[in-house]
Amino acid sequence: MMRYHGRSTAGFTLLELIVVIAIISVLAAVALPRMQETQRNARVAQAKMLYGALKSATSLARSRCELDFASNIKTLPAVNCQANPSRVNMDGKAIDMVNRHPSASATGIDTAIDVNLQAERISIGSTDCPKGARCFDITGGQTPFCRVIYIPALVEDKLLISPEISVVTSGC
Repeated sequence: MMRYHGRSTAGFTLLELIVVIAIISVLAAVALPRMQETQRNARVAQAKMLYGALKSATSLARSRCELDFASNIKTLPAVNCQANPSRVNMDGKAIDMVNRHPSASATGIDTAIDVNLQAERISIGSTDCPKGARCFDITGGQTPFCRVIYIPALVEDKLLISPEISVVTSGC
């Protein structure tokens, strides 16, 4: 006849719990770096999206401005590139222009790209931003190493120099 020693068989043993915790730890160690890399890739993609939006908006605004200069001043609307201050109308929005390109301001290039910066988690950077430029920092990245920089058009020796748009993703 076997005797029952009063031990309960319900629940998990300490060894079983340690094995489960070890498995979860290994899975977390494998998944965490992949998740961080995915977040970095998302920030890089967002910076590239913003770069494309800036290039497109700059080209469209420049084209609108050139059309204004090719037109008779008497037939142009009040918002035009020949007016003072120089502005163009893009989809019903007045875009401030400098040297026939969008200015580096909220009423210039920001309005031209027509992107909700707050919803896209993009902030306007001031740290290490070149003088006169507009820096768009991607939230979550290391400032100033995850940003898009818009340097407005310049005139040097009567020569128009197009805006410079660059992307920095080393800290995304």
